[in-house]
Amino acid sequence: MAQLIAETILNGVQAGVFLFLIAAGLTLVFGIMNMVNLAHGSLFMMGAYFAAFFFREIPGFSESIGMPVGPALGFLIAIILALPLSLLLGIALEFLTLRTLYQRDHLDQVLATFGFILFFNQFVLVVFGAESQTYQLPESIDFPFPLFGFSYPFYRLIVIVAGLLVALGLYLVISRTRVGMLIRAGASRREMVGALGVNITLLFTIVFGIGAALAGLAGILIGPIESVQSGMGESKLILAFVVIVIGGIGSIRGAFIAALVVGLVEVCGRVFMKDLLGLMLPDEFAQTAGPALSSMIIYILMAGVLFFKPEGLFPARTG
Repeated sequence: MAQLIAETILNGVQAGVFLFLIAAGLTLVFGIMNMVNLAHGSLFMMGAYFAAFFFREIPGFSESIGMPVGPALGFLIAIILALPLSLLLGIALEFLTLRTLYQRDHLDQVLATFGFILFFNQFVLVVFGAESQTYQLPESIDFPFPLFGFSYPFYRLIVIVAGLLVALGLYLVISRTRVGMLIRAGASRREMVGALGVNITLLFTIVFGIGAALAGLAGILIGPIESVQSGMGESKLILAFVVIVIGGIGSIRGAFIAALVVGLVEVCGRVFMKDLLGLMLPDEFAQTAGPALSSMIIYILMAGVLFFKPEGLFPARTG
């Protein structure tokens, strides 16, 4: 039982790390630009597809030029190539289309970015095919790692550590650098920042690119764990919105803490809810109601937070 609890907590932290990588970019874009970007989930999906493509093609290409690479190095190269592509895709999307929506109302933004969801879902079907893109990690990366009396997949530990390092780096950038100061100031005093000579358009492009890169990184890391397929970003987008509502729009600290909470609640609910209900209710009812209630509990949590703290647990500090 202790091993199950420990594994469940680690799985919850890992799920929270993925949610943070998606929600951090979304809360920056929403909090600073006041823009509802439903296409953020599609950027997550494209990062996963980029990594899957490079991971599949790099071995053949490296052999054709007489420099074969191992699976572990191939996966690292795939990450190195896919991450800048996610960044460039986000910048291109913002530069070509989305910057025209900043002064429009949220309904226009929702409709336009929903169109991009349809576009990217069909794009990957045409380019990559309808079959799920899966790839097996090498044993040098994915093996049972002994941890406090039980084994846990080493790759999942890498994901947790990488996510925590990204969270720390992003927090330091936002709170300790000039760019971070401008980002925080731009969240509520956009006109004043522009009047001081700051290029707001460039600032928005940088922020959007960072958000796209974070979403792409989440997609890159999740590829070996979940199937890469068209439409995979929609469910993550919904959870990301839950995270930023609970944590506070525009707050990186809030997004991080809320993502961990949501990840733990979601995973623990899936694992333990049926057993908890079985202690009080008939087995047949517990088996049916358990999965349904475990998927609802996150939204019940969000409703409770909104009731007591409408601005979220950690509203963004500006200035």
